[in-house]
Amino acid sequence: MFGFHYRLERHALRFVIAVILVAGIGGFVEIAPLFTISETVEAAPDMRLYTPLEVAGRNIYMREGCYACHSQMIRTLRDDVERYGPYSLAVESKYDHPMLWGSKRTGPDLARIGGKYSDEWQVAHLQDPRAVVPESKMPSYAFLGRTPLKTSDLGLHLKALRKVGVPYTGEMVANAPADAYGQAAPDSPYAAGVAQRYGEATQVRAFMGRQGDPTEMDALVAYLQVLGRLTDVAKAQQAQAAE
Repeated sequence: MFGFHYRLERHALRFVIAVILVAGIGGFVEIAPLFTISETVEAAPDMRLYTPLEVAGRNIYMREGCYACHSQMIRTLRDDVERYGPYSLAVESKYDHPMLWGSKRTGPDLARIGGKYSDEWQVAHLQDPRAVVPESKMPSYAFLGRTPLKTSDLGLHLKALRKVGVPYTGEMVANAPADAYGQAAPDSPYAAGVAQRYGEATQVRAFMGRQGDPTEMDALVAYLQVLGRLTDVAKAQQAQAAE
């Protein structure tokens, strides 16, 4: 084996051809599944889009490196399913750019954290993690509650996501700043437009418990509360398998 490699290295042209051949095989193995992706990704007619506020929360989640300690992919292993719920399906990450599956769990998996705890719990946990989870190693993110959320550029974020396949409409893009404000301010005149554009299941409320201009805490909690709730296809499959 080593003798063959030695002889190959002594002939530049042969070595270049061998590199191209091996790279071609590796590339084909990576690209081939894309030709059958329509057959492997589950259908989810009820799949809804992230709202502008949730997109902002997701951006903050990535900015603060939350994905480094929390995965968002429940494996098919029995222990995973019993602890976190139905295993993750490909369609649930359909609109995630980039995907945040992760591979390390310093903290628990968050794929189905949405609705598991109240907004008050999430805010308390982000402000002082050890106040609600004494063994937590997570740093405090109390500053998010004091940081106003920048909403003026959310339309650009939605435009960028639309370019990679997320079906945001022109109306959604144009109303992104107003929708981000309205989702966190249910008594404002902008709240009705959020449900109109993103569906009645959209969570419209003051996530930090107070009305006013949304903060980065509002956005992050809004994002956490929707994880695992963009579609019910995983729960439907689990119920069908249990019958």
